[in-house]
Amino acid sequence: MRNLLESAAVFDEIYELYADDIYRLCFTYMKNKMDAEDAMQETFYRFYTTQRKFDSIEHIKAWVIVTASNYCKDILKQWWRKRKNLDEIGEVASEEKTENSELYELVMKLPEKYKAVTYMYYYEGYNSRQIARILGKPESTVRTYLQKARQQLKQEIE
Repeated sequence: MRNLLESAAVFDEIYELYADDIYRLCFTYMKNKMDAEDAMQETFYRFYTTQRKFDSIEHIKAWVIVTASNYCKDILKQWWRKRKNLDEIGEVASEEKTENSELYELVMKLPEKYKAVTYMYYYEGYNSRQIARILGKPESTVRTYLQKARQQLKQEIE
């Protein structure tokens, strides 16, 4: 298959399509605007410089989401980052505009394995099969994570 990322115009179009989504995803991990912007920029830099061949727009979207998520996780694992208290930084996810900010905040408080799956399912529109393929997990595991996430969210809401 031909590479869909053959020109700067295609890159610009992909950036316009997914920049807001990737920023929100990065913000949920990084908890502040500057780090989220840095993570988003690094994600799109990696996208622009990759030699990978993309078969479809969905493949690009999945690659960008996973790359952003992995980059944020890697940054948060660094020793100097662990020494900071992220609550003291100032900005929190509730300051970001979301359709249902209270529910969104609850989703972002879920354990990591549930949060990623729930975000991809409800906010990005992937089905459980697509999420399983993106994350490299069995489809049954993804469905279990979604079920447990729903149970946790229901308990929090009640």
